[in-house]
Amino acid sequence: MRLMTLWVASVIISVPAFAQPVQRSSAAQGVQIQGNAELKADQKSVTAVAVGEGNTAANAAAAIKGGTQIQGNTKIKATQKNATAVAVGKNNAAANEAGVIGGK
Repeated sequence: MRLMTLWVASVIISVPAFAQPVQRSSAAQGVQIQGNAELKADQKSVTAVAVGEGNTAANAAAAIKGGTQIQGNTKIKATQKNATAVAVGKNNAAANEAGVIGGK
């Protein structure tokens, strides 16, 4: 019984050592694309509103943000028509971003 308990405990402790690393897009480095990336976006009659304190309103079409690192060909075609971003209040921000690479 003790041998079985010791064996189970050692397996539970050693499993994370054999785990494979996973690349996540929410990493501290931000977005990393290795290869070709082609983004197309079309926005019509969109509205973003930030009300209160410390909020952000943004309309973004085909945007890759973060500490972007792209290796290879990149083609972005973004259009916006009648896009409105409104920020009301303290420490708010408003933005209309079409085809942005990198940023917050």
